[in-house]
Amino acid sequence: MKNYFTSTGKSFAFRIQNGFLSKIFRASGVIMLSLFIFVSGCKKVVEEAGLVDICPIVSTTDPAAGAINVVTNKKISIVFSEAMDPGSINTSTIQLKQGSNFVLGTVSYSGVTAVFSPSAPLLANTVYTGTITTGVKDPTKNAPIADYVWTFNTGNTPVVVTTDPANGAADVILSKAISATFSTPMDVSTIVAANYFIKQGNNLVPGAITYSGSTAVFTPTSPLTTNTVYTGTVTTGVKDVAGNAMAANYTWSFSTGGIPAVVSTDPADGSLNVLLNKVISATFNKNMNNVTLNLLTYTLKQGTTNIPGTYSFNGRTASLTPLGILTANTVYTVTITTGAKDSAGNSLAADYIWSFTTGSAPVVVATDPVNGDLNVPLNKTISASFSTAMNPTTLNKNTFLVKKGATVLDGVYTYSGTTISFKPTLPLEVNTVYTATILASVKDLSGNSMGADYNWTFSTNSNPAVSSTNPTPNETGVIINKTITANFSKAMDPNTINVLTFQLKQGINPIAGAVTYSGTTASFNPTANLSANTLYTATITTGAKDPLGNALVANYTWSFTTIASVPLPPADILGSAALFGAFGGNAGITNQGLNTVINNGNIGTTAAATLVTGFHDGLTGDVYTETPLNVGLVTGRVYAAPPAPGSAASATIATKGLLDANTAYLAISPASKPGGIDPGAGELGGLTLAPGIYKSASGTFNISNGDLVLDAKGDPNAQWFFQTAAGLTVGIAGPAGARSVRLINGGLAKNVYWYVGSAATINGAGGGVMTGNIIATAGVTFSTPGNAVQTVLNGRAISLVASVTMV
Repeated sequence: MKNYFTSTGKSFAFRIQNGFLSKIFRASGVIMLSLFIFVSGCKKVVEEAGLVDICPIVSTTDPAAGAINVVTNKKISIVFSEAMDPGSINTSTIQLKQGSNFVLGTVSYSGVTAVFSPSAPLLANTVYTGTITTGVKDPTKNAPIADYVWTFNTGNTPVVVTTDPANGAADVILSKAISATFSTPMDVSTIVAANYFIKQGNNLVPGAITYSGSTAVFTPTSPLTTNTVYTGTVTTGVKDVAGNAMAANYTWSFSTGGIPAVVSTDPADGSLNVLLNKVISATFNKNMNNVTLNLLTYTLKQGTTNIPGTYSFNGRTASLTPLGILTANTVYTVTITTGAKDSAGNSLAADYIWSFTTGSAPVVVATDPVNGDLNVPLNKTISASFSTAMNPTTLNKNTFLVKKGATVLDGVYTYSGTTISFKPTLPLEVNTVYTATILASVKDLSGNSMGADYNWTFSTNSNPAVSSTNPTPNETGVIINKTITANFSKAMDPNTINVLTFQLKQGINPIAGAVTYSGTTASFNPTANLSANTLYTATITTGAKDPLGNALVANYTWSFTTIASVPLPPADILGSAALFGAFGGNAGITNQGLNTVINNGNIGTTAAATLVTGFHDGLTGDVYTETPLNVGLVTGRVYAAPPAPGSAASATIATKGLLDANTAYLAISPASKPGGIDPGAGELGGLTLAPGIYKSASGTFNISNGDLVLDAKGDPNAQWFFQTAAGLTVGIAGPAGARSVRLINGGLAKNVYWYVGSAATINGAGGGVMTGNIIATAGVTFSTPGNAVQTVLNGRAISLVASVTMV
């Protein structure tokens, strides 16, 4: 056997070569290994293959060996060369001493790092010794060959590093709290009046001391004195937390400044007749912090009302400019509070308050022409009178303007007494509105300006004009019994509106008629009906005049054409279905209210009489399942199949009515009446429609954006056909949701037809007036139970294969 020992720092390696005496080694290995550990302090495991594992060592420490000025609250960390057995890392194997005294603490371990945390701060200016014993082990139980020992030194004696105010500081504010900051945390019990004090000469300044972090603060009981030198002292009696005292007393000095004060104001206190556009200013004895002069510290008030303004500064003077002019003959009070400070932060000793009174503001008391005057002569001189004598130099073309639109008129200005006059160079224009303005900048003899611009308008003589006619110019299809009307731009002299000034001709032939006048409208009513398909010309002559004698500038003439031919009455589309106000197809009719009335008509269904509910026959007295809450009157008859009160005879009439209703449904369909348009993209509300065919492009019609108005244009035979492949909905939700279909200019409800491919819902929220003949395949519903406002149908509600429900 051959042995090799190789030094590796604090560890040694041992190996066996050539496998020599392996059997002997295995027999005696336990004894040899135990001996080696005892000698070297490092566990060795030897196999035939050679050396396995080495001893752990300390790689680094913090603080490092020999470190100085270590902070007293330091936690000591040790980094090993490999992971360690946590069970071996404790206060027995990791120790810290001050001389021969153990430092109490706790030990933690993570990764390859152990941390010793002292239970109390370390002492200042003290040498400490750290020891890692051979009791620490790695997971395979290897231990260091020997204890690891190192030393470090804590910091120096405390010193004052800064003060506030700094040594030699000047103009210190009187409310200053004096502070001293140390180089290290101090023992608060030593920060007391005996060790930290402020003096003025030989006199101690009374105050209170607080301490936080590393800063001691002395707060004087009373404000410091102006323009005075003070001395601060921190004695060696103050100590850091380690008990270290300063090497010597620390002394510094500073001086205070003067208190700011207002030395003058403009206006001065008690001033009278102050201008209404006055800028209020205050001058101080020293430079001020402009930020502290604001709407909270520098105020202008009229009584208790704060007057807003803007602030400006020039040297030691602060100015407040009110946002508007001041009120005349009024007392104002100005206050500058102690919140106003100089550049050093010193406040005024007390609020500074002064007051002044404004003078009178000139006002315009009269104008000629007056505001809104009409028919002003074209040679008019425009004038304005003031409440007081004015400064003539402020009244000129720049401050007294007369305009036509945006154009300023030229002219001559004169001033006498309290009146300014303007004579235009050129005459005013006929029928024109003018605006006169006197700017707020004009001033009276005391320098007071008006509070605001003064404006007024007037109009020159105007000629009347025809503003609209009916029929309109070039209108066609005018009914033959038309009354022709003309509306004027202003009221006219009725004596000038007659057959001489309002004429109607066909070619050169005058048409006889009567002329009337009311309000601003003249009417010509022909003695006989006009001829069909004929051009007529109407004329209002210049003989028509207003009450002042102003005539039309020129004759007003327009033409129109009557209808091509007189229409015949429309064909009867409904047949026997016209007998019914409501028809429930083969499904019945339901009433769900107390106010339902079928006026001048019948109701019917081919279904059994039991499917008619909530009605009684006004002629026979028969009752169809009425309840206390469902009572409806049919002023005509009720037609239904048996059982009684239905009958076979009633069923025959109802069956014929249903057949004719189906025929009518086809007759008003798009197949029979093509060419329908959709003027509102499915929305009919808010439209006014002439007679014609209207088909929904989307398959539904709604009347929700307002009422639908149907204009017959004077034709009593005018017809409307509305076609929707699916539903019809009238009205929207809510108490104001009802919508109506209204007829004007001679339209009749019997000539309005609604072709509905599925169901129709009419004003579900109640109210409204529906107009026309509704023929729907899948039911018609009016209102809903509980609505107090009645829904009206002028026409018929016919359903082919579903019921009709009414409230």
